[in-house]
Amino acid sequence: MKALVLILSSFCLLASSFAAPAKRPNILFIVVDDQSPFDFKFYNPKSPLQSPNIDKLAAEGMVFDSARHMGSFSGAVCTPSRHMIMSGRTVWHLPIGPGAKEHCPPNLELNTLAAVFNRAGYDTMRTCKQGNSYEGANKQFTVRHDATKRGGTDETGSTWHGDRVMEYLNEREAKKDTDPFLINFGFSHPHDTRDGRPELLAKYGATNHEDPNTLPALNPKQPALPANYLPAHPFNNGDANVRDEVEVSGVWKNRDEATIRNEIGRESACNENIDIQIGRVLEKLKAMGELDNTYIVYTADHGIAIGRHGLQGKQNLYEHTWRVPFIVKGPGIKPGSRVPGNIYLLDIVATLCDIAGIPAPESNEGLSFKPVLEGQKTAIRDVMYGVYCGGTKPGMRCVQQGDWKLIKYDAMNGAVHETQLFNLAANPDELLKEHGSKDPLKTNLASNPEYATKLAEMEALLLNEMRRLDDPYRLWNQPDDGLPPVPEPAPKAKNAKKKQAKQQAIKP
Repeated sequence: MKALVLILSSFCLLASSFAAPAKRPNILFIVVDDQSPFDFKFYNPKSPLQSPNIDKLAAEGMVFDSARHMGSFSGAVCTPSRHMIMSGRTVWHLPIGPGAKEHCPPNLELNTLAAVFNRAGYDTMRTCKQGNSYEGANKQFTVRHDATKRGGTDETGSTWHGDRVMEYLNEREAKKDTDPFLINFGFSHPHDTRDGRPELLAKYGATNHEDPNTLPALNPKQPALPANYLPAHPFNNGDANVRDEVEVSGVWKNRDEATIRNEIGRESACNENIDIQIGRVLEKLKAMGELDNTYIVYTADHGIAIGRHGLQGKQNLYEHTWRVPFIVKGPGIKPGSRVPGNIYLLDIVATLCDIAGIPAPESNEGLSFKPVLEGQKTAIRDVMYGVYCGGTKPGMRCVQQGDWKLIKYDAMNGAVHETQLFNLAANPDELLKEHGSKDPLKTNLASNPEYATKLAEMEALLLNEMRRLDDPYRLWNQPDDGLPPVPEPAPKAKNAKKKQAKQQAIKP
């Protein structure tokens, strides 16, 4: 009898060691439009923004200090960025890029984020801005509610996007739908026009200034100027007249203190409303019993300047614009953890597939950072590359490794050749001589002979990344590799210019 009890006990112990298969995780992927990481206190302690729900995500999840978009060959930086997010492909390998014929497989939209998750049995839903995105990929979501909502009311602003997700979750609850979900929870703000809700505007001392012939009034409640504010950029970076630099309602070409502080106040009001909508959705997931099995990713398609370095838009490669906020919270992620990560937005497809146990599509070129989320690594790559050439060519390039960052400008048909070298540990704001710091490290170090060896090292790293990623251009002091020159766009006819102006009115 004792032997039988021992055998049965052993069998029970063995059986209990084989846990039931874990339920497939849900994914809530939140992406906002035009947001610098320095808007948040967990990146910038001096930020005035009140964002308790996003701050809580950061405290309960993992914050990435080096998350970046790879760049753009277009003034509408949103468009290539969102193509990379949805496809997992690098900037020069996109279907809309100059090398599409040689470097992009056909029918890519069938292997984008929602399409892959649909085939794996996930329910997919999306709400986001309309336009300047990847329409072929967006169509793959089973439920889709896209519209551009940049107003200051519930119907015209971020509340509209929040309502769409709440409706979707209510329907799932009513139908007792137990399929795992992938929700792309997108917003149209804080991209301009930054028309905030009246009570939130008042909180930040801001007004929806609409008169280009006057300046907004200063208000003590308005956020302070950023540390790297300048009234003008020191040189023409090759796209100084792009829409974002000269036509944003409320700013236009103005870079005075009142204009910039008011606009940051407007942005903060829009950001706080986004936070409110996220809070609603998280509470609903908790009430449904779904929150503990949901991975939440929070990010933006790229950063934004708004007065930093005398710039307004996203057509630059400074940290405030090349970097993005990035948080991941979910099962197995250590609360309050922080890593460099060295991730691109294009790594999202590979990572979400890895989390869900889905093979990434063959067309994917991103890297899964699941090992970082699990605490096995702190970063997935050593060198980061960035590009902007939506204006004159070749435009801007940058490379970052450790504490060091190089930015190169080859613009205005060769009239502008500029090099910037920053030690980000000593100079995180990328201060220039125009900022007037007395700290010898808080400036551009490119012309300092003490750092000539480091400059040469970073120049070599940049060239290597440009070669590796099929960058079709070369800068003035780089070998041309025998590549054929890329011609400038042909001049457009008058009617084409009118059409282009109309398209630019549809804000990127």
